Amino acid sequence: MIETVPSAGFCYGVARAVRLAAEAAPCYTLGPLIHNKRAVAELAQKDVRVIQTLDELPEGATLVIRSHGAPPELYQTLEERGVRFVDATCRDVKRIHDLVTAEGDRTILLLGDRAHPEIRATAAWCRTCLVFSGLEELRYLVNNGKIDTGLPLTLAAQTTSRRAVWDECRFFLKKQCTNLKILDTICRTTDMRQRDTAALSRRVDVMVVVGDSASANTRHLASVCECPVVFTEGGSRVPRAAGQTRIGITAGASTPSAIIEEVVFAMTEEMNKTLETQGSEDVSFEELFESTLRPLHTGDKVSGVITGISPTDIQVDLGSKHAAYIPLDELSYDAGVDVAALYKVGDEIETYVMRVNDVEGTVMLSKRRLDTVKSWEDVEAAQDTRAVLEGTVVEENKGGVVVSVKGVRVFIPASQTGLPKDAPMSDLLKQKVRLRITEFQRSRRRVVGSIRSVSQEERRARSEEIWNNAEPGKEYNGVVKSLTSYGAFVDIGGVDGLVHLSELSWKRLKAPSDMLKVGDPLTVTVISVDKENRRISLRHRKPEDDPWLKFNSTYRKGDVVSVTVNKLMQFGAFAEVMPGVDGLIHISQLADHRVTKPSDVVSEGDTLDVMITDIDQSRKKISLSVRALNVKEPEETDAGPDEIVAIASGTETL
Repeated sequence: MIETVPSAGFCYGVARAVRLAAEAAPCYTLGPLIHNKRAVAELAQKDVRVIQTLDELPEGATLVIRSHGAPPELYQTLEERGVRFVDATCRDVKRIHDLVTAEGDRTILLLGDRAHPEIRATAAWCRTCLVFSGLEELRYLVNNGKIDTGLPLTLAAQTTSRRAVWDECRFFLKKQCTNLKILDTICRTTDMRQRDTAALSRRVDVMVVVGDSASANTRHLASVCECPVVFTEGGSRVPRAAGQTRIGITAGASTPSAIIEEVVFAMTEEMNKTLETQGSEDVSFEELFESTLRPLHTGDKVSGVITGISPTDIQVDLGSKHAAYIPLDELSYDAGVDVAALYKVGDEIETYVMRVNDVEGTVMLSKRRLDTVKSWEDVEAAQDTRAVLEGTVVEENKGGVVVSVKGVRVFIPASQTGLPKDAPMSDLLKQKVRLRITEFQRSRRRVVGSIRSVSQEERRARSEEIWNNAEPGKEYNGVVKSLTSYGAFVDIGGVDGLVHLSELSWKRLKAPSDMLKVGDPLTVTVISVDKENRRISLRHRKPEDDPWLKFNSTYRKGDVVSVTVNKLMQFGAFAEVMPGVDGLIHISQLADHRVTKPSDVVSEGDTLDVMITDIDQSRKKISLSVRALNVKEPEETDAGPDEIVAIASGTETL
């Protein structure tokens, strides 16, 4: 008995594309019009030629856009070049383009084969898009933070996707997402053909799937069958019945009806034959079915050769019929890796098999996962040897932080982060840290570590080094740890030293907070070291910046300068001569008359012209006078000294 699925063969979209191409001939298509080698060869006889790039298109020729659709950039390029084209995009595919475009800024999660032309075209119509192949990959992306389930997300699918896979992904996301929109974009004809194929497979001994192995919907038909399956492209490749009495036949949307009829006829003829003996060339359907499977399994370590590098993945030849690829985010546990610098076409690469899809004919690989497997061994050894490891803080949670150590997630309890009690743990995010493994349970994939133990140990080592080597005049780059009213404590690498307020700056400061805050870097010089009492005095201001040196090189006694009054006292006023240098205007020198109190003649902030009347170098004190500017010098006279004294005293010379 041979039974054929009624809906097998060309769908509306493929039939329309073939018809439009035949009507437009001579014409060209970017890639094969449909995924069926025989049908493409027959179209070539009708002058429908296949090209790979637009540069191959002859001037004045017509281009037929395939039923899989095309990205918007292609339409724009065709219009700019004035190329005549016929749009044979399937109406269901066109509908998806319109739907995802209307989603605006929402992130589109697209179920399908990322290498399929329909998916590549649809992704190009999305503003933001992420393609995944099934529930396993989707769950991985969500659990590892690649998909932010709190964002506005829209779920769509390749038109030829399996309904069962779609439903699994849809149910999973509904439980995970807070703002999910679902667009059911699976083709109705495809859905019906899959249902009919599954139903027929339950009534027969074997299913013959007719079509090209490159066709996604053909491969999906095989995946829904509940009995042994054999692929055939028709013609001379029709398998033998080998004793089977109930045979089902189905075909993908890209399989012409003539090929289906050819297979049905050949299978019927085969079943009507009565074989006297079964030769060694006879192969059963079970054997044919087994031969289609590849010996690749999840978790295998495999080597291959890089055949292509795209913006989303690296294609790898494993020496099998599977299309193997490594998503870029599976290349390395380090973010922002430079793919072009590390890999090139022709390189051999060792990877880890993450998922084998015999139905799709694809293998998802991971270089990062292989490195992680090796890293688990390194981390386990580090616990035994108490070795210090390096990693990056990638996550914060209620109990602590998670550090990625070469792809291994190490949990650091809050008490072991080394942060102060009230400090937010988010301060550590994306920071490189050093840690030691304190607990390792491979069976539970549980690894616990401590940053604090390493930092404390390193701090003790740095502290001892400083106490052994610190001496007056030695300079350190430190960090301000705390501020007091009298100075700042600075960590110079395991030891806290005090910078007194007077040693912070040559400028007058009321408090250390006038120029510093906790966490500021600060270059300091050792003034003194008390190793017995474990005290170090530090200086930030530099001797060569002493403003007194600049003052001496600029001013002399008797110079008139402009000063600013900055403090009033009972006995006079202090005024700034230059930044860091003050002088005293005694109350007796504030005016040319008697002054009861300084505030009667000046206020803080006033600018005055004064004369420098004295400079005490040993005490670094300056005397200033306003009155000296108002006292006139004696007039010149021919009288002798005695006469001048007498004139000044108001007496006459006899």
